[in-house]
Amino acid sequence: MEEPVIEQPCPPPAQGEQEHLSLALANSAIALVGGHTVDLLGTPAQANHWLTERGLAPADAGMREMCATQLRSLREQIRSLFASRAEGLPALPTAVRAINEAMTRVPTAPLLQWDDKTGPYRATLHPTTAILDHALATLATDASDLLTGPDADRLSACGSAPCNRYLLRYGRRQWCSTRCGDRARAARAYARRSTSP
Repeated sequence: MEEPVIEQPCPPPAQGEQEHLSLALANSAIALVGGHTVDLLGTPAQANHWLTERGLAPADAGMREMCATQLRSLREQIRSLFASRAEGLPALPTAVRAINEAMTRVPTAPLLQWDDKTGPYRATLHPTTAILDHALATLATDASDLLTGPDADRLSACGSAPCNRYLLRYGRRQWCSTRCGDRARAARAYARRSTSP
């Protein structure tokens, strides 16, 4: 029996998530006010739903816990690399290795195939059992492109505690959503009022 996908209340996509799937993956574990968290990949059904929404898996892929665990693990490695880049710190070698391993798990070149009737042709294999490997490779490649591309200097952590999401900064905006921006401004105003005589 397939478990239902439970819709969670979460903020709108952060700036850059539309262009970079890896940013959306990094932001799929959301820290909320009051110590609450939302994990959009918390169950196999939720992981399947997340991948399907982004065109990385069919709706009937039938993800298992092992698949969801691999996806969550890649998310943590990508988050580690994003944090290193945003803070100007050295990356953990294990995170770099995990991204490289995900990118090399699937063939990128069309392989030579042979049909007895029509002869040779080239095709990239996408067997059902490799859906997750292709999704992980796509996400890892996107993270690598983001970290080494022109958007890398704009990668930033949201400036509103307790939010743990990342975004691509445009101008002076430091927050992943209007809600986080409002919360940060309210906290600053409160701090000014409480320190004023």
